[in-house]
Amino acid sequence: MRLHTLAVTATAVVAAVLTPVDLTAGTAAAAPAGLRGDFNGDGYADLAVGMPNATVDGQAKAGYVNVIWGGPDGLGTAGSARLSQSTTGVPGTAEGGDLFGTAVSAADLNGDGYSDLAVTAPGERLTDTGSDREGTATVIWGSASGFRGGLTAAKGQADERLGRLLTVGDFDRDGHQDLALSTEGEEGGATRLRRGPFTTGSATDTSFVEDYDFGAARALITGDFDGDGGDDLVVTYKGMEIAGTHVLSKASGEWKRTWTTGDSGSAIATGDFDGDGTADLAIGQVQPNPETDGTFCEDRLGGAVAVVYGKRDTTLGGKVACTTQSSPYVPGTAEPEDNFGGALATGDLDQDGRDELVVGVSHEAIGTEADAGAYLWLAAGPDGSMTGVGFNQNSAGVAGTAEAGDLFGSAVATGDYNGDRLPDMAIGAPGENARSGGVWFHATRDEGAQPPVTSVTPARLGLSGAVEHGGVLAR
Repeated sequence: MRLHTLAVTATAVVAAVLTPVDLTAGTAAAAPAGLRGDFNGDGYADLAVGMPNATVDGQAKAGYVNVIWGGPDGLGTAGSARLSQSTTGVPGTAEGGDLFGTAVSAADLNGDGYSDLAVTAPGERLTDTGSDREGTATVIWGSASGFRGGLTAAKGQADERLGRLLTVGDFDRDGHQDLALSTEGEEGGATRLRRGPFTTGSATDTSFVEDYDFGAARALITGDFDGDGGDDLVVTYKGMEIAGTHVLSKASGEWKRTWTTGDSGSAIATGDFDGDGTADLAIGQVQPNPETDGTFCEDRLGGAVAVVYGKRDTTLGGKVACTTQSSPYVPGTAEPEDNFGGALATGDLDQDGRDELVVGVSHEAIGTEADAGAYLWLAAGPDGSMTGVGFNQNSAGVAGTAEAGDLFGSAVATGDYNGDRLPDMAIGAPGENARSGGVWFHATRDEGAQPPVTSVTPARLGLSGAVEHGGVLAR
């Protein structure tokens, strides 16, 4: 099938190079810009790409993170940095199966105005005996000269594989950022909290949030869903006989569920889609709880996205709208296994005061090319339903060619990567070039012709050992 496309004009693309310096890459800035995702404070958001299955120093699946620097021309023209547990200043040692880079997040964790990088390694072993993989979370500090070392922020226990999922927020309202992390044990998983602050020598233990018998969390995000000015935690989870999505608040000192549904998803995102000043929740790849009646999305062929709208003085008390590729004015055709909504991101892309939703459709067939993938840019209408435009590698102005197995749209992110104060889009295609992968940079404009959507591949960046680049993007 072909998606509706938005034509863009072509311009030359300047090749980027990997910065060959440990923890000192990037352009220095006189003062931090305070922009989320800006690790070196130069006023451009940067993009962290996790590659947990990459080989490092001969160690299979040790994993590393590639940070693509933002610049006046966006991603792919200002170089990048490679961070692993073999990088000077990064705690730990690169070992087979560590899966460093499984989850990555950008946030200012020490309050100095520079974004820092939180990275997990759920396959990390903390003892020399046995086969348990406890898992760790690492914080790497941003600065005017790039990255400048870090610390081990959290350690798992037994075989809980801490850190497949990660989100950052001040959940306990003490003025310090915290890490919410998932664990996955033999009989079920849990969500745990590593409280800030993050300082040398601070405790690496975590506290319990909630668990899921014979299940696991599938996605975590942070947002203010009750309008009290503090961070809440959203967890969507699924197991053999359980499923659901919760908003959790720690405002009273104890974790409390302030909103819940039996529907779960594989991706969640938050934004103000209707512009009413309250946070809304998008749940991608909605699935009902098998033990309850009813669901937000009865029609789920190929995947569905439920948007639960906020309402003042309550938590997510507004209307609910369900969007699929069978919905009016939504590009594409709903077909089994499309994975519509398998990846979500938000941002006010057109600066109209309402957030748009970026939706990945990683298994979309483009013509006869199975699992080539696509992404959509959707906005909410008066009734809450979503409409918009779609893109794939056969769209005019989009670099590359749609090929079977590219998985274009497996991960999506937004950020001001070119410094024009408009959020841009980053789209991952981990199956590109025989699973070497890559990221596509889609700049947004408030007027005039749209620029081309350019590719940022490991070959352009000079990366070695890249595996499924673009499969994990920091948001």
